[in-house]
Amino acid sequence: MQQKYARLICSISILSLYILFCSFAPADTIVTTGYKIKNVIIDAGHGGKDAGARGQYSFEKNVTLAIAKKLDAAIHAQIPDLNTVLTRSDDTFIELRRRSAIANQSKGNLFISIHCNSSAEGTAYRAHKQSGVMVLVYGLHRVREQEEAMRENASIFEEKNYQQNYQALDESDPANAIILDAFTKKYRKQSIKFGDLLMNEFTDTDGRVSLGVREQGVYVLANSAMPSVLIETGFINNPDEEEYLNSEEGQNAIVQSIIRAIVAYRNVLNAQ
Repeated sequence: MQQKYARLICSISILSLYILFCSFAPADTIVTTGYKIKNVIIDAGHGGKDAGARGQYSFEKNVTLAIAKKLDAAIHAQIPDLNTVLTRSDDTFIELRRRSAIANQSKGNLFISIHCNSSAEGTAYRAHKQSGVMVLVYGLHRVREQEEAMRENASIFEEKNYQQNYQALDESDPANAIILDAFTKKYRKQSIKFGDLLMNEFTDTDGRVSLGVREQGVYVLANSAMPSVLIETGFINNPDEEEYLNSEEGQNAIVQSIIRAIVAYRNVLNAQ
């Protein structure tokens, strides 16, 4: 009985937040009047006890942190009027819900989560030749559908009390589905637009293989109240891509593609 009562209170709170959210924000728009990018949130995937995917000699958590730090430095050097916030700056385990909380509390305008991809067999190393860059944006309707989302969401199981922490992300509950759908609609086009600009830079400028911009149920993007993308920078269990992802040349190329996409996205916003 107490659990049902608590769930009812939670649902009422979520519905109240939805009403408040909808009263201030138009849904499914690319930009709102005066929208500017001022604060970029840089999220290095995994960390600490959550190593992420692994290659022959490297772990995803270390590659993502190296790229995130380079991106942070590059933004300060090349786009000095932007502020940046790193969700982690060392080998620390940060809960997925805490990452979006950091983004929201920092008043972020753009959330960039950096990851490495891996083939379907999971995190155990197996040499594969699958290659390419993929950009994910949040899609509620596909929360249990795609393997990339399932792999990235696996970090949840490293957390204590994960069932309670992520109960609010259960889209089978109508109240939860309503509020998540509102966030999805508000930032969907913005996220896809930035994702398309990213993919253009990766493919047209750097010559990387495109695996597309996909909508998937990635939890780290779900509660970030801003345009948000997750970049799968390459397959760490492909020996060639692992070498690229760990090299200064490869990491710098990835960073510069992201920088060019941020500049292009700001130009789109300024032209509105």
